[in-house]
Amino acid sequence: MATDEGETPAPPEKTDDGHRPSSRPWPVLRRHPDFRRLFVGNSTSLLGSSVTTVALPLTAVVHLNASPAQMGLLGAAALLPHLVLGLPAGVWVDRMPYRRTLVLADLAQTLLLGSVPVAAVLGVLQMWHLYVVMVLTGVCGLFETVTAQSFTPLLVPREQLLPANSALMLSNTTVATTGSALGGVLVSLLTAPIAIAVDAVSFLLAGLCKARIRTPGPAVAAERHERHLRADILDGVRALFAHRVVRATTLAATLGALGGQIQNVVLVLYLVRDLKLSPAAIGVVIAIGGVAGILGALVVAPITQRIGPGRSFVTGMFLAAVSGLVLAAAGSPLSLTLAVLAAAQVLRGAGPSLYSVNQQTLRQLLTVPALLSRVNATWRFLVYGTQPLGALLGGLLGSLLGLRATLVIGSGVMLLGTAIAYASPLRSLRELPAQEHGDDPAPSRSTTPTTPTTRP
Repeated sequence: MATDEGETPAPPEKTDDGHRPSSRPWPVLRRHPDFRRLFVGNSTSLLGSSVTTVALPLTAVVHLNASPAQMGLLGAAALLPHLVLGLPAGVWVDRMPYRRTLVLADLAQTLLLGSVPVAAVLGVLQMWHLYVVMVLTGVCGLFETVTAQSFTPLLVPREQLLPANSALMLSNTTVATTGSALGGVLVSLLTAPIAIAVDAVSFLLAGLCKARIRTPGPAVAAERHERHLRADILDGVRALFAHRVVRATTLAATLGALGGQIQNVVLVLYLVRDLKLSPAAIGVVIAIGGVAGILGALVVAPITQRIGPGRSFVTGMFLAAVSGLVLAAAGSPLSLTLAVLAAAQVLRGAGPSLYSVNQQTLRQLLTVPALLSRVNATWRFLVYGTQPLGALLGGLLGSLLGLRATLVIGSGVMLLGTAIAYASPLRSLRELPAQEHGDDPAPSRSTTPTTPTTRP
């Protein structure tokens, strides 16, 4: 049973064969074919999207001669769905079978992204077309991510959620590290607009893979469609903040995202202007962070089993926060600078793996399934909604106080999030908790939960 006062829950359950569940990501993929299909589908589309991350901005700049203002609008278009639809997305996801939502989102992105190379070949591609594609694919991506995070607990047993989420994180970090290089190669070979066709094909393959998932998702009661949207949104917000552990991870992640974005917008400027690094050296430094993220995703499950999910989350937040201070400490000579930057990037890469996997697992375990989609959507609204503010603050602070000081301030914000996590029951949570049986902590009066949840 999960508690908020530091009581140690029962040890993890055994699998059907009588053995402790493995902490490695590979056995969960082998034993649970529906989760394997979700994993393969997500990985395929992520690899394609990494191509678009390079190809679409280059399409705007090279093919359409976009101005800086137009590029700014293109970047804002990607975040707009999270800000406008972040809260109601969870309600709408609840009202459709999960498998259908995933397949429709992938097929829609196939058509949207496929329209770009077609328009380019026909000579009719314009900036407004890219804006529309960015907004609509952002909407599809929002629904897909919320659905996948809510679907995973139905595809694997609760004691396998940690390695399942570790496998998903490993896929994300690996693709993020290698995908941009693939995108650059494809743009060189095919031109930027045509390279986006690879992403369109990846979403088609992903949709076909997810269509083979045998579990459709939870049944949607007829009365769910009759509920008021605002009431359902408020249920999700209440559920997110009702449990002390979920509340602490959410507040910490929100501050972490804010501080991290403050640092992200000035990082390359700092490496170029303050430290005078060459483009090749900057590429190596960034690659170190990517490799550290992959290694972090590989070891997060065994580390969590050794020190507990709460301490793993706090440790990951602390490592990520301290990385900015280490970055700010870099100076001459060049050999020492590179050594300090390498250490900072190891912290910057490994830390997010530790806290991301654990916060997602805890949210899945401590939220009643009937509310999980709304809780996930509310979490994304808060965490992603702070990033535009962080970008604005980072640019402003960099101009007023300098790049090194901005890195320190970003770390300070992240350390505040770490302190909130440490002051919560997280620091004494040594085992992954089980869901408690009891009343729903956060429904409105019109909600009649059908599944037990945890108490705060």
